[in-house]
Amino acid sequence: MKKRTIASLLGLTIILMTSCAFRRERNPLTLYGQIDCTSTPNTLAAAEKKKGWSLLFDGKTMSGWHGFNLKGFPDCWVIENGVFTTTTKGGREDLDIITDREYRNYALSLDFKMTKGTNSGVIFQVAEDSKYKYPYESGPEFQIIDQANWPDPLKDWQICGANYAMYPPKSLPSKPIGEWNHLMLVVDGNHVTQIINGVIVVQYEKYTDEWKKLRSSGKWANFPDYGKFDEGYISLQNHGTQAWYYNIKLKEFN
Repeated sequence: MKKRTIASLLGLTIILMTSCAFRRERNPLTLYGQIDCTSTPNTLAAAEKKKGWSLLFDGKTMSGWHGFNLKGFPDCWVIENGVFTTTTKGGREDLDIITDREYRNYALSLDFKMTKGTNSGVIFQVAEDSKYKYPYESGPEFQIIDQANWPDPLKDWQICGANYAMYPPKSLPSKPIGEWNHLMLVVDGNHVTQIINGVIVVQYEKYTDEWKKLRSSGKWANFPDYGKFDEGYISLQNHGTQAWYYNIKLKEFN
């Protein structure tokens, strides 16, 4: 009996140790540290591959992406010098681009750059359906904006790094316009973390009383499917201003 008890305790210890290591591996800042910022653009370093990262943009083709509710690719998005960028041809947000695949639990890493007056964002948990005109009708948005040069007054939940119309950023670590920033989004079950340049700007737990109150009392009160989906597409937003994106990498969790 004693041997069985010892064996059981050892087994439990191993499980707990493995579980703790697994949680550390999914720590947002640990995930942030896995990205090799010195590697060739739009490629995966050996260490990144070993950690389970995949590439969502090869810098050459639009493979893996398409226009929201479109079979093709909207012409307000182009690839220039290995970078996804928007033009000023179309300011309609129904011309956002989305991934070909849906994702549930993951870390998304990318580099972005703004110009004067940029307004864009990364929208996630997006549902693609003809009943929706815009990705933001269903998916939360990691806001990217040059608030210093935006012509209209902005609320705190509209500035760069915010979870748009929900949670304002805790700090403003984005670099000046024209410089590259590193963004990471971690969706781990109901826990969402938004990071800019290694600084956590937003963290929240979906479906909490706080989340439900914000979701039902503000802008999204008139969008019944906002935040409804736990699995969905990832979208880069077109807002009629120019933004740049590259080094788009993703790591899925079980």
